[in-house]
Amino acid sequence: MDSSAFLKYLFAQPYYSGQSVHIEHIPPRKASFAKLSEPLISCLEETLKDHGLLPLYTHQAQAVDYARGGKNVVVATFSASGKTLCYNIAVMDKVLSEPKGCALYLFPTKALAQDQLRTLDKLFSPLLGDAEFATFDGDTPQEERTEIRKKARIILTNPDMLHLGILPNHQYWSRLLRQLKYVVIDEAHVYRGVFGSHVAFIMRRLRRLCQLYGSRPQFICCSATLDNPGEHAQRLVGLPFEVVTQDGSPQGGKEFVFWNPPIIDRAKSARRSANSEAMYLLSELVSQGIRSLTFARSRRLTELIYIYSKRRLAEINPSLKQRIKPYRAGYLPEERRQIEQELFKGELLGVVATTALELGIDIGDLEATVLTGYPGSISSTWQQAGRSGRGKEASLSFLIALDSPLDQYFMHHPEAFFKKSFENALVNPSNPYILRAHLLCAAWELPLSGDEEEIFGSSLNQEIEVLESRSMLRERNRRWYLSPRIAYPAQDINIRSTTSENFALVDTSTGQLLETIEASVAFFQIHPGAIYLHQGESYLVEELDLEAHTAYAVPTAAPYYTQTKEITDLHILKVSRSQSQGRVKVYLGEVEVTTTVVGFKKKQQFTEEVIGEEMLDLPPQHFPTVALWFDLPAEVISKLNELNLDFAGGLHATEHAAIGILPLYALCDRNDIGGVSTPLHPDTGRPQIFIYDAYPGGIGITEQGFDLILELWQTTLKVISDCLCDSGCPSCIQSPKCGNNNKPLDKRAAQVILEALLSR
Repeated sequence: MDSSAFLKYLFAQPYYSGQSVHIEHIPPRKASFAKLSEPLISCLEETLKDHGLLPLYTHQAQAVDYARGGKNVVVATFSASGKTLCYNIAVMDKVLSEPKGCALYLFPTKALAQDQLRTLDKLFSPLLGDAEFATFDGDTPQEERTEIRKKARIILTNPDMLHLGILPNHQYWSRLLRQLKYVVIDEAHVYRGVFGSHVAFIMRRLRRLCQLYGSRPQFICCSATLDNPGEHAQRLVGLPFEVVTQDGSPQGGKEFVFWNPPIIDRAKSARRSANSEAMYLLSELVSQGIRSLTFARSRRLTELIYIYSKRRLAEINPSLKQRIKPYRAGYLPEERRQIEQELFKGELLGVVATTALELGIDIGDLEATVLTGYPGSISSTWQQAGRSGRGKEASLSFLIALDSPLDQYFMHHPEAFFKKSFENALVNPSNPYILRAHLLCAAWELPLSGDEEEIFGSSLNQEIEVLESRSMLRERNRRWYLSPRIAYPAQDINIRSTTSENFALVDTSTGQLLETIEASVAFFQIHPGAIYLHQGESYLVEELDLEAHTAYAVPTAAPYYTQTKEITDLHILKVSRSQSQGRVKVYLGEVEVTTTVVGFKKKQQFTEEVIGEEMLDLPPQHFPTVALWFDLPAEVISKLNELNLDFAGGLHATEHAAIGILPLYALCDRNDIGGVSTPLHPDTGRPQIFIYDAYPGGIGITEQGFDLILELWQTTLKVISDCLCDSGCPSCIQSPKCGNNNKPLDKRAAQVILEALLSR
């Protein structure tokens, strides 16, 4: 691919009006190789030679040496760097030398497990035989499961099946657990936040049962680049790790374009929709025969960009509209597999996808990637961009900025992206709500003992007391057993969500189930009057039955989509930590958040214009979490009064901008955090700005913000000051999630407040 030629063509088009604000030329890199400290078994070495996998890259050799030396190891290198071989060589070396040795591979998705099964079969079936490898997940036929338990030596599964099917039934898996030599955790960076915290406890339950059966498996983790790979792996597993980060794989050159939609209203600094820009870039790439993948931030936007692009390609060349497809969670497994295969075989020229395609499924060699909005972390940005140019070929990537503080910060300061280190992945193995749920699962598997703090943490006995007081555990001879009234606790835990409950979405025109939606987001996505998109088709939700957990929808041709409005209240439960920054006191503590969805806006497709609003009557939702908050210098109010600025508007604007910037310092998404601001909070009697984790119990995001509060204030002030708008816009202080319609907001007041916070 000639990236320069395509960019020259693109910049000559009438649609182009200076959107390219920065082009980073990433030069190609040659491979560096190394030898293992000890030779492999001859048959394994011959197999690797036959497939052109030798010599090993330096990071591969280092990882295999650590594993063969009895160490737990985490490998954190770029996309397409051959991380899979790091664990496959170590595992095959072990199972070939120990005839009963077994390994367990964990992948975050079924698709990845199937993809890796094909790799194992292709490379190593002559050495072990087809029956030695098997996937075990929800799609595995019942008639095959017994044979897998009896015979398979390398089992590929996901944390969900380990949690639901294997650990609670460990008696049937005694052969595996007794002979388990390695546990592989692939795509370990995915296990962060609530999901990662659940997986951390699943790993501890696995280690506990391995001890019961007399085995102590080693762990090999593979991850995208992180700033804390060793710390992250240790928190996930609860054991120390050796870290491999020096990437020896070759890379083709890449042109990475930062693309800022043009301003259409300079006073408001309003920009053209990022979705329209993504549609334009994808359709231009496809029309030039460039195989491309476009990432969108949500299921709804995936469908919208697909619809826009298909319409435009129909105008450019009608034959091309059949050569793009959408891809996201919620589709049937066979639909996703078909799209993956069509992309791999080159039948498709373009796909619009959620992060479901961010991971390492083999979809062939792509030439370009388009990222619609900053993905929330530098790590995820490189992971998505790395889906094109896998290997030695040159490639092209576009990052299209949204109208958000962080996106616009990077557009104005690209060096802050390209020169910044990667973020920390956050999990919280001490989250009491998640810990209690997994203690019940552990008690089902094996009665709990009070001396298992090494596995479950120092709060174990305290949480056992809580569960005992709620009659969920019963003590006998200093062992705690599950209450008889609790049956199979694992089935009540959704490890990928804050809740195990789901709502069904039914198409009343056919009576068919369209999708299931997590209860935690149901009020935001399938409320009465909501437009829900499924495979490019729009559905109007006519009714939401709260008791039956079912929403009823009909197909519609409505030319708009919907966006909820909500109000949030916050109550302080406990101050955990505090610090002084100059004259300002900053706090970290436990709070209870109450959110009520009060209505929704109707927004025109393509233009994003608000064409209507409606009220809703839905019950409030409560959850406990962790928040940071801070006082204001005493003179701020009088100074704002002197300048005739809006105090409440300044607090609100500061809250919005700080929330928009916090993902720069923590590996999280804007939607993982929330905020509240008020001129007089009833719990403190003072004006206050709160930022909180948007998950029950908290996941560590606000702790990160508390520790880096000065940097957060400084960058927030810089974003607001650098923005060219007159009175505030989505690029600095407005929030698309604001339940108060972004009122009141005062940009100048926010600058005064932040300057006072930073004044020594």
